[in-house]
Amino acid sequence: MRDTRESRLLLVLLIATAFALITVDIRGGQESPVDGARQAAAAVFGPVENGVASAVDPVGNAIGAVRDSGERSTRIAALEKENAALKTKLGSDDRNRNRVRELDAMLKTAGAGQYGIKGAQVIAIGAAQGFSWTVTIDIGARDGVKRDMTVINGSGLVGRVTTVGPSTSTVLLANDPDFTVGTRMEKSDELGFATGQGDRPLLIQLLNGKAKVKKGDRLVTFGSQADKPFVPGVPVGEVVRVDPAGGGLTRNIYVRPYVGFTKLDIVGVVVQAPRKDPRDMVLPQKPKPAPTVTVTAPPPAQDGQQPDGQRQPGQQTGGQAPVGPAAGRVQQPGQAAQPPAAPPADQPDENQQPQDQGATP
Repeated sequence: MRDTRESRLLLVLLIATAFALITVDIRGGQESPVDGARQAAAAVFGPVENGVASAVDPVGNAIGAVRDSGERSTRIAALEKENAALKTKLGSDDRNRNRVRELDAMLKTAGAGQYGIKGAQVIAIGAAQGFSWTVTIDIGARDGVKRDMTVINGSGLVGRVTTVGPSTSTVLLANDPDFTVGTRMEKSDELGFATGQGDRPLLIQLLNGKAKVKKGDRLVTFGSQADKPFVPGVPVGEVVRVDPAGGGLTRNIYVRPYVGFTKLDIVGVVVQAPRKDPRDMVLPQKPKPAPTVTVTAPPPAQDGQQPDGQRQPGQQTGGQAPVGPAAGRVQQPGQAAQPPAAPPADQPDENQQPQDQGATP
């Protein structure tokens, strides 16, 4: 049909007529004047509609089945993903117990030093990808984390925050070669600077070249101005080797860190420094030495003397040994006991009282 003025006019008339009939039908309700025409049209076009529906229904059902199948597959995939995430979150019982122990130790360390901390979990390790010794934690600026904050765990110093994102942060570990922290010796207060050496012990350069240091001595952080990047009193490690003093201005020692940098999981960012320096209060208690058991050997037996519990025949078991002529006399079996022999007449009796010297004959 050509697009002419007459065709446009006819189209407008048809639309106006349709609206008029719809209006009359709606106002008439059940007594609508076009009800008969509608029934007649239904009688004519009803079979056609059923035929078309019968032909189209299988196609529609197939499309619906495909759509429902896709929805079910998506739902199953979503459930499997949720199940996997739940298993990952729960983890094994051993891992959960280990995390509880780490968290408990970190809270005790923070309590001993009066550090205000934000707990975090390590979600990535930089060294595993061949970069510097760094880790990524799952808290950031939204949690109050800022650059140059101290990071600790239950064992001691972990590192410092170097980069902060909205929800994650990067921590430079204390064993990185670019890491440096001021240290203080326990009790002696000798100051130095610790530098990371990767998987080797930390190198500590003491400012006093004549400082007395021995294996097993312990160190803590000295602290920075305004407590950034390091707060004071955080345990660093124990001395494992001391270079001999060479008369220089400084002295090198090597320290085994308390923290295991290859197995980090739960850490804490110090967001609030302590009011005063905790000194050595955060260091773990030294194990008490086991008591020494002393065994005393019995004295060696003298010549002619038998060990305790043995005696020679005829030796008395108690009392005082006989003195005088009866000494060494052994009574034979069946022999009557004889009285002791009287002293000779020319010898005075020891038991006899002396006579009065003053009497005259």
